[in-house]
Amino acid sequence: MTQQLFHLSPSDFLFPPCHFALTDPDGLLAIGGCLSTQRLRKAYQLGIFPWFNEREPIMWWAPSERGILELEDFHVGRTLKKAKNKLNPTVTVNTAFEQVIKQCREQRLHNEGTWINKNMVQAYCQGHREGFVHSVEVWADGKLVGGLYGIMVSGVFCGESMFHTVPNASKLAMWALVNWLKKHNAHFIDCQLDNPYLSSMGAKVIPRAEFLTRLKEASDYKSADDMWQPQELRAIYD
Repeated sequence: MTQQLFHLSPSDFLFPPCHFALTDPDGLLAIGGCLSTQRLRKAYQLGIFPWFNEREPIMWWAPSERGILELEDFHVGRTLKKAKNKLNPTVTVNTAFEQVIKQCREQRLHNEGTWINKNMVQAYCQGHREGFVHSVEVWADGKLVGGLYGIMVSGVFCGESMFHTVPNASKLAMWALVNWLKKHNAHFIDCQLDNPYLSSMGAKVIPRAEFLTRLKEASDYKSADDMWQPQELRAIYD
């Protein structure tokens, strides 16, 4: 299969098929375009996501292997159970989206650097206002101590980033998300790229073709009208 790098037009939202993505760097499919919410929706529906650093052009990716988390495979270890009992957290969805994405940005900005640049923050905040980008928040003693955000595409939650200010709070957010998705009969979580942190929670890698097939199979999913309304998730760890 021929690989080539595509340059996207700023005036339409078309993407090339994922099999044209480069092998080096793995998964780079296209550059350019914009971060409009129309383009973001289309990209995630096709299994494509943006990922680029400050002062780089917008880059769109469809890696040859995809990290996913099967909802039934989420690992709840003894340490995580102890963290839950110690914090006795309150968990909410979509009540503090801007705080969550900014915390995700700040945590990485001061450590390894971040792809969550200001344009990305603006784009995903707009997506949140339009109702397709969501956050899960973990609170302890009234303070936001962990969370994550991502995009719900049909029956798949595409995770973008997470943060914590106390140990295991981001894993508590993921645990809550998994249980919330189970309750609503969703399919799986798209983790995009594999890493040891996600693997410790049960994530695995599947080939791109299998991922795209499963994404298409999930396209008929319809979420409940109140699934992503701002709310507290009571008894979410039961």
